Amino acid sequence: MRNLLLVAAVLHAAGALAADSTPSPAAVPAAAPTAAPSGKQPDLTRLQEALNGEKPDGIAPTAIPGLYEVVLGGQVLYLSEDGRFAVQGDIIDLGSRANLTENRRGELRGKAIAAVGENNMVVFAPEGPVKHTVTIFTDIDCGYCRKMHSQIADYNKEGIKIRYLMFPREGIGSESFKKAVAVWCADNRQEAMTKAKRGESVEPRTCDNPVQAQYELGDKLGVRGTPSMILESGEMLPGYMPPAQLTRLLAETRDKTVRAAARP
Repeated sequence: MRNLLLVAAVLHAAGALAADSTPSPAAVPAAAPTAAPSGKQPDLTRLQEALNGEKPDGIAPTAIPGLYEVVLGGQVLYLSEDGRFAVQGDIIDLGSRANLTENRRGELRGKAIAAVGENNMVVFAPEGPVKHTVTIFTDIDCGYCRKMHSQIADYNKEGIKIRYLMFPREGIGSESFKKAVAVWCADNRQEAMTKAKRGESVEPRTCDNPVQAQYELGDKLGVRGTPSMILESGEMLPGYMPPAQLTRLLAETRDKTVRAAARP
């Protein structure tokens, strides 16, 4: 929760705390932030005070004069040039109908997931061609996570590769956390994951593992429940979705991205 607390602290300090909104799926890729004019930067004094001296991960000008994008982990907020006001919300380009803020979040999520590497995930891949890849933050004891995994063969038949990252919702050191570690340390992680998702006992084991790092990554990216799916576009979808429905959504998302890229 640390990054959201940092965001809240900044917004409180600026006097502009806004309610969270649920962004619409991004229709087009986010435009990369343009370079700031030489020497042009917002006043970071109040921001640094709110963050107790911690630096943001990135600051870049937006398409709106005098407004700057501030990246804190996987979260995005905006800062006025004088550093007095922070704004939490989405910037919509009414010309293209693109949600520029969600596009940026998706870009950040995509980069973060790519940095994990598939060798640090528990992967269930189709025997045939892979049409889509979905990365899922999962909890061993989550009911809908278990329902989803009970259909893993159906997802694979649809050509969907499922890549699991661990997100024990009860936190580090919890029973779900220990089960996730046991799955990771098993001789056969796929088999152990399936047993654990069925509620069967998995031999308790410990080893060097990425469970805590993955939990912290999910928190950084704004995961608040499981399952949380990260699509290839970086879009995050919370909750369970049946195989056929997910297949349709993935195809629609890909088509939208292709059409958007073809626009002049």
